[in-house]
Amino acid sequence: MVLRAVIFDVDGTLADTERNGHRLAFNDAFAKHGLDIVWTPETYGRLLAIAGGRRRITHDLRARGYGTRAGRLAEDVHRTKTALFTMRVLNGAICGRPGLSRLIADLHRSGVRVAIATTGRRRWVEPLVRHVVGDGVAEVIVTGDDVQRLKPDPEAYLTALQRLGLPPEDILAIEDSAIGLRAARTAGLATLVVTNGYTVDQDFTGAAAVRSAFDQPGQLLADGCREVHRHWWAAPARRV
Repeated sequence: MVLRAVIFDVDGTLADTERNGHRLAFNDAFAKHGLDIVWTPETYGRLLAIAGGRRRITHDLRARGYGTRAGRLAEDVHRTKTALFTMRVLNGAICGRPGLSRLIADLHRSGVRVAIATTGRRRWVEPLVRHVVGDGVAEVIVTGDDVQRLKPDPEAYLTALQRLGLPPEDILAIEDSAIGLRAARTAGLATLVVTNGYTVDQDFTGAAAVRSAFDQPGQLLADGCREVHRHWWAAPARRV
């Protein structure tokens, strides 16, 4: 098998967006809507088991007794949160994970195509990708505006495959979470997991490989991605 493209997730993968990015924007949005709710790092870590920010808000509001108001209120809070987080991105407050830029540059130099598959909203995903990946480097960017179903549903990855015009056997996905791993694997992709502080203890059964960082242990480059991809497809029993 020849590695022709790498598809990256965004949240927690390209950048450590969760703890001091999304979480802070959620808290600011709660305050703007007059809600006495603060998600601590620990609380937010537990809520990450729920895919989608609006769903997380709805779940928490219902647990706090908001009843039938929870759904509509969650929509309003999430709209505000998205605007606040987008401002952080546009201001350059979110940086790529250590070692990411070297990997992206080596993939680009080696002729391996770069794509993005996330269910985050386009209004903040595209500027973040430009900031941490480079303008025009990712030739395909699939966001939550392009799909109907959130991860772990594979729709985002299947859409990226279609736009790349490549079969899953030619691609390596890079994810950070068990939810993302399920989405990529359901789409038939060999998947490398690069964990972060929130996901390090999750179950990554079915991953082609698991790393703690892009630059630890050792810098991940295009040849490393090729080796993970090749080894996965050379061992059929591991793909079941």
